Parts: sequence; structure tokens; C-alpha cells
Amino acid sequence: MHNIFIQLAEKQLAGLCSFKNSNNSLSVPIEKNNGTEKPTLLMLHGWQDNAASFDVLFTDLIKHYHVVALDWPGHGLSEHRHSDNYYHFVDYIDDLHQIVELLSVQNLYLVGHSLGAIVAGCYAAAFPEKVQGIVLIEGLTPLYEITDNAALRLKQGITSRQRYRQRNATRPKRKMASFEEALNLRSVVNKLSKSDLYPLVKRGTETDGKHWYWRHDERLRCDSLYRMAEEHAQALMSQIQCPALSIVGHNGFQQLQRKKPERTWFQQLKQVKVTGGHHCHIDSPNDVYRYILTFTQGF
Repeated sequence: MHNIFIQLAEKQLAGLCSFKNSNNSLSVPIEKNNGTEKPTLLMLHGWQDNAASFDVLFTDLIKHYHVVALDWPGHGLSEHRHSDNYYHFVDYIDDLHQIVELLSVQNLYLVGHSLGAIVAGCYAAAFPEKVQGIVLIEGLTPLYEITDNAALRLKQGITSRQRYRQRNATRPKRKMASFEEALNLRSVVNKLSKSDLYPLVKRGTETDGKHWYWRHDERLRCDSLYRMAEEHAQALMSQIQCPALSIVGHNGFQQLQRKKPERTWFQQLKQVKVTGGHHCHIDSPNDVYRYILTFTQGF
């Protein structure tokens, strides 16, 4: 996989790509696989992760697909949003659309984990003509809540921004003594081995020669100012026309596995379970790879 840096309208995004162009573009090469043109997988990571979250899948996936894995703004090697902006969920959908337009491919599948899964579903609803299918790993619908929470949600979002401003003005950026310290921290939080997390942490940290720092934007921790009502989320998900595959970990987010009405909002949804937790694609890469392959070959 090759590092890529793509200029969007307001920012530069980074990512990993299975093909390399001399002009650092997203022009997908024409390549046949068993007599047919290779599909393209656009892989979308979760909150505070980066494109290397999918590292354990790349070796197998590139045998069958053109693969592009993005670093969302404020993550990995991508630029942070401008200093007067925060990380509104819907802005990720705009970022994704710009990438899809640059790819300009017919046979496109979105593979998202957690935040990336939710963005993928929303994009497929808004632009059904762009997407052949979506794979949703440990994520399903936009977060929603009762409408009575609207004022409290707004207050919590505003006050979280104020806390960030105060911290940013008075406290230096968090530093770690070594890369090993960063790796240990992520291993404890994500309940994954250090060897499995190495690519993700390597891409997500930087050093000044003395200390190590997280690359991601601290504003990512600010609370949202707004969440959809259930009716809004249902109306959006019901517009997804393409097939959807939901992959959940046995020890992942349990609310995704319950027979909740959200699963009936999709026109075509199949759910499968694999061993692992919220990062089940890292816990069980072989199973996740096989499910993706079977899903995309079913068309």
C-alpha cells in the first residue's frame, strides 16, 4: 500500500492506496480480475483511528480489489480542520463525496468501521447512484436521541468546546516518553495486542526527537451540538438502495446485535458475527475478509 495525499476543496487528506500514480491522483487503473474489472473498495476508519486500522486486511483485499483507505480530517496524516471549525458529523459525508468524485469509478463499495460505517450508510442514502454496496463494521445508523434532549445536547456541545479552549490555552499538548508508551495506551484502551495495533499507532503518532505525541486533533473529543431524532435517522436509512452487510463482533457494541427496529430500516441488510470486540476486523481479519469477498461477489 502506498501513501497518498489528495487535495480537496478546503483541506488535504491522506490515505493508503493499492495503486500508485505519478501525479498522486486517485485515477484508478484499468485492471482485470478473472476477466472482469476489479471493483474498488473505499475504506473508512472509526473515530480517533486512521487508515492503518485496516492494515491486517490489505494483503488479502488487494488480490481482488483496488483499495483506498482514507485518513479522515484530524486523523492520521490528514490535515486538521481550520482553527475556527469543529468536527460536525455531516462534514465527513462531504469529505467522502469529494473523494468519490475524484475516484470516478462505477463499481464502488464502501467499507466502514464505527464512525466510518455510519458515514458510509448516510452517503449511500444521499447518493445511491454512486455506491454498489456497503459493509458496516460495528456501526449501523446515525446516533439519535429523543427530541426532548435537544436543548441539553446543545448546551453540552457548547460547554465541551469551551473546556477545550481553556485546556488548549493553559495546558501543553499531551506528550509521551516513547512510542512504546503510546502503543501500550492504545493496547489497554482497545483490548488488542500491541503487534496488531502497531501500524495504527505508528500512523497516529509523531515525535520531536524527545517525546511522542498523538497526531489526531484534540477537538475530536468535543461533544456534538446536534443529534438526529429517530424519525430522521429512519428516513435517511430507508433511502439506502444498495445491499448492506453488517459485521459485528461477539464482544463488540451489544446494541448492534439486538433485534432492534433499526435493522428493519434497511431495504437489504444481512448481519454476521465474528470473534472479537469493537475492532473485530483486527481481531478476526480472515473472517472479515471472507465475508467482504462473498458479499461483493454476490452481485
